[in-house]
Amino acid sequence: MDASTHRPAWKTLLAFGIIYFVWGSTFYAIRVGVREVPPFLLAAMRFLIAGVALYGWARARGGRAPGGREWASISLVAFLIFVGDYGLVFWAEQRVASGLAAVMLGTIPAFMALGEIFILETQRLTARLVVALLIGLGGVGALVSRSLNFGGAPIDRLGAVALIVAAMSWSIASALTRKVPLPESKIVSSGAQMLAGGVFLAAISCALGECRNFHLASVSRGAWIALVYLIVAGSIIAFTAYVWLLHHESLTKVGTYAYVNPVVAVVLGYFLGGEELGLRTILGTVLVLVSVVVITTTKAR
Repeated sequence: MDASTHRPAWKTLLAFGIIYFVWGSTFYAIRVGVREVPPFLLAAMRFLIAGVALYGWARARGGRAPGGREWASISLVAFLIFVGDYGLVFWAEQRVASGLAAVMLGTIPAFMALGEIFILETQRLTARLVVALLIGLGGVGALVSRSLNFGGAPIDRLGAVALIVAAMSWSIASALTRKVPLPESKIVSSGAQMLAGGVFLAAISCALGECRNFHLASVSRGAWIALVYLIVAGSIIAFTAYVWLLHHESLTKVGTYAYVNPVVAVVLGYFLGGEELGLRTILGTVLVLVSVVVITTTKAR
């Protein structure tokens, strides 16, 4: 008998609920935090603390420490994910609404598909994929275009560029994780990546002078609550749920978070943050989500 039949359904539902809604809500929490804390410093605080906690917990449970070559791979992947992706997302959310930032990052599956085609060579460029990529491109175009009259202001250009680069950086890192030597334990690997990423972000924050003009006493309780939420719920709890699902559900099912998170972020941004929800936002979101659904349901060759 399949062991999965003994797994309580509530555990699976709870895990999906966490990665759907917690990860979707982190975009609003980031928006709250960067209003008062410099972006790279806020990101560094989030991932240094989460990395220490996760890596320390994994090692305490007997996880093997990474070797020299593994640390080199961890550092490369961590730079792409935590500086190239998260660092730019935190920076961009000073200029872009949280819901729109989530929608722009909905292009990650498109860039991952391109990585599978041209880097991993595990996917073919089919007509279905071409159409999906064009639909996603149309969604981004609707959000950033200044010539199309959809009502509402288009996304800030620098913010949009930063988010596209962030999506590309995450996708490259995802492809590299299948090519470079990383620890066998996903928990050890991810904790080490968060830790390394936090160090990189702290160094960049200091280099940019964020630390010189920052005063802890000037940060409101709301911003601290947002940071704690990002660390505990967004990084530790949601990641644990994600890893658990990877071991118990198909990749296709787990990947559905990619088209739930933007919807959650847009709704929370509208109701909690007073962010605009006009025709431009709705059209761009729908086109990007259609692209994600088509890409994630396309079978690899």
